[in-house]
Amino acid sequence: MMAKPVSVNRVLKLMGNRFEFTVIAENMEEGNIAIDAAIAEVKRIEYLLTTFSDHSQTSLINENAGLKAVKVDAEVIGLIERSIKISEITDGAFDITYGSIDKRLWNFDQNMTSLPDEATALASVGLIDYRNVVLDKACSTVFLKNKGMRIGFGGIGKGYAADKAKLLLQQMGINSGIVNAAGDLVTWGTQPNGYPWTVGIADPEQTNRPFSSLKISNMAIATSGSYEKYVTIGGKRYSHTIDPKTGLPVSGVKSVSIICPSAELADALATPVVVMGVKVGLELINQIKQVACIVIDDHDKIFTSDNINVI
Repeated sequence: MMAKPVSVNRVLKLMGNRFEFTVIAENMEEGNIAIDAAIAEVKRIEYLLTTFSDHSQTSLINENAGLKAVKVDAEVIGLIERSIKISEITDGAFDITYGSIDKRLWNFDQNMTSLPDEATALASVGLIDYRNVVLDKACSTVFLKNKGMRIGFGGIGKGYAADKAKLLLQQMGINSGIVNAAGDLVTWGTQPNGYPWTVGIADPEQTNRPFSSLKISNMAIATSGSYEKYVTIGGKRYSHTIDPKTGLPVSGVKSVSIICPSAELADALATPVVVMGVKVGLELINQIKQVACIVIDDHDKIFTSDNINVI
């Protein structure tokens, strides 16, 4: 008789966010050893990508902006290269050089009663331009053309870490599990009862209550929404998502959920669809194979990409 598989779960803070690991293993010990390894992998990635440590490769790239190219791991080059591709397909609505934005303009607290004027906002995003990132794959270097430019992986790093943790767990013989990186979630295999993993899409008006559930075994999902952090000025709601082209917060979309095979891609596409808005955002998603999308606008109307039905 084979022993019944067990579900082993752990929640902790990594990359400044809540990570949750769930693995289906033969026993508790095997599950915990696997989760320990997945946590070590996420910490390794965090050490490469964080901007909170002066010693990370990201910080070294930023420190040398406008000065010189910096040698980094091939893995970092690969992630930057994929980030630039996302910038190209979203026409700059996603941009890893977002790190240079002046946070002082945007505190999104209750004291914020007006938007900065357009000129100030535009000046704050003057250094944001993914086309000024120079990659030399042969030498494995990255160079930011302008002084003061900064890259950051806030829009793609958690998804990347979730994918890498999943890969490691699969290599360790874990055939089913979930890695949830603060809402960027990737699943594989099935629940212990043989049913697919399902996920609830939050109702923006009542975030504790899902309005729909989707089967997402062997898929990833990421949600970006203004319902968690926003300000209302003059009766209009502005999300904490800033349009990298104007420097002003976007409005119109409450939440975007992207479903596709990779958590990295889901993570990277969710925010630009918020920036692009319902029509343009869905037109983009409809052109990308194996990617589906659910958008909820400020009036709680639900829109979906062509390849998905939400009941």
